[in-house]
Amino acid sequence: MIRATTEGDVLHLLLDRPKANILDAAMIGAIEGALDAHVTPSTKLVVFEGAGRHFCFGASVEEHRREQAADMLSTFHGLFRRLADLAVPTCAVVSGQCLGGGLELASWCTWIVATPDAKLGQPEIQLAVFPPMASLLLPWRVGGGAALDLCVSGRSVTADEAAAMGLVNAVTDAPEAWWRALAERLAPMSAGSLRFAERAARMSLVRRLDTDLPALERLYLDELMSTRDANEGIEAFVARRPPVYQHA
Repeated sequence: MIRATTEGDVLHLLLDRPKANILDAAMIGAIEGALDAHVTPSTKLVVFEGAGRHFCFGASVEEHRREQAADMLSTFHGLFRRLADLAVPTCAVVSGQCLGGGLELASWCTWIVATPDAKLGQPEIQLAVFPPMASLLLPWRVGGGAALDLCVSGRSVTADEAAAMGLVNAVTDAPEAWWRALAERLAPMSAGSLRFAERAARMSLVRRLDTDLPALERLYLDELMSTRDANEGIEAFVARRPPVYQHA
């Protein structure tokens, strides 16, 4: 599921699980395993990329079912806590669709470089649920107005729109050249000091992982998942039928 390649001080992690690199529990475990196995004290950059046409369609919808939701959130949010602990600079290379949990993973990264065909979105509301991690992360990254738009409308934006809102750092037909130039810029720097810089710049965000994220998890698990519509949205998606909402 993960192809890990180390070149000097750069770790390249290729998400490689057809179809569209879904971030289910097994994939998240593979990512964490690759980080544990390959990140060293000298690692200066971790690059995430998706194999195939798309970066990632998001987290597993099946694992959003009420009986699995608590484990799903714990596993998924544990990945971000692991990335926060490592504090290694990261770059997401986004092409095609980057949706839901895939956009949350990309949005965590220090940099996002996208190809012109990229589409980025948080479509969870279309399943009558909301994205806890994006609700925390996107306001920090792009501001409250843009975060509200993405999380509440569920729409996808183009790479150029994402760049205009500050979500994407660059749009290019040559994303590999872009992140390799980034790696060259980081090469003469201290790996240890880069991690201190990451920790310092993210201090308010990481603090909110301990304070606000548990509250968002409770809102999701205790309140949202007790509603009929949230469960209907998920079951309808899994069954590939239109949802029938009762607005409750």
